[in-house]
Amino acid sequence: MPTYVYRVTKYDPADRDGHGHYTGPKDIVSDHGEVEAAYLQAVAAFAGDTGIDHLAVREPHVPCFAHFGVEPPVDGSGLDGLFPFGPTGFHDGAEVSLDVALELVRAMLRDNGAWCRLEAENMFAVHVGWDQYLYISSSRPCAEALARTRKLGLFPERLDTSPYAFEVEGEGVQRPGDDDFWAYLHEAVGNGSAGILEETYLEGASRWHHLTRDTVDTVRTGLAPRARLAVWPPLSSDVDAVLGALPTEGLIEGVWQDNDGHIFSAIADEGEFLELTARISSAPAAALLSVYADERIPLFTAVMPDNDGVLRARWQTEPTPSDRTWALRHRKG
Repeated sequence: MPTYVYRVTKYDPADRDGHGHYTGPKDIVSDHGEVEAAYLQAVAAFAGDTGIDHLAVREPHVPCFAHFGVEPPVDGSGLDGLFPFGPTGFHDGAEVSLDVALELVRAMLRDNGAWCRLEAENMFAVHVGWDQYLYISSSRPCAEALARTRKLGLFPERLDTSPYAFEVEGEGVQRPGDDDFWAYLHEAVGNGSAGILEETYLEGASRWHHLTRDTVDTVRTGLAPRARLAVWPPLSSDVDAVLGALPTEGLIEGVWQDNDGHIFSAIADEGEFLELTARISSAPAAALLSVYADERIPLFTAVMPDNDGVLRARWQTEPTPSDRTWALRHRKG
């Protein structure tokens, strides 16, 4: 994280109580007008002082099945028109111009749904927290940007670190989706233990792939950059037994295959089980997966490296027993 970290807000520090909570009259939503524009101008000023005109998208998120923003969600999560080839351009490591970065900040200020960290490694970072709290970090003190921000009517406050700075959770070695991983996957598909692949290409968004000896390589070439991967057993052709295992309440993810081999999934609660049953009942194969982390255990996992073979993604998969065995061999090697 760059040395100089600032919290930039429209909230006057004089209107905070003894615990630091804002008690003044400012609203917690964007005005979509002059104040919002001031935030964006502040980001541009700090980027200019740092000498930055491009940023990388890191750990991008979109809403899953719940939206917690103050404003209502919008179609496309605020990404429409920002990337030349559509929303698929919104991925970890994507390089964007400062203009596009500012539009991403605008989408985050408006709670449109999309969220990410925007960074120039070791030089600059910007991200948005709850309630219009903007965090900007720079390798330089940015005196001119600070003065400009105050003139815009905003309040920059120096911090030791941003509460939204990325922190690696847990320990251990992350398994990369390299040639060894794909050779292992080929073997697992060949012996019948693996049958579907879950590709998490954004936090909150996944695609599912049917795996056969003939499709593994094709699936690999179509994955999003830096995607997280989870390998699961084949779907069951005993669909009646799958549906008979539906819980009486709670959340569950149904995964099913259509007659063309495409894989679909849906997360449902007890109020949606009838609809989920209707979708799955005519499928040739299906499975039910828990949505709870301690019960959702795939066969093995990985994160895709970049084209040069280097694993630069910071997000990680939850290690499975197979992953831990791999990590132990990796350390010994």
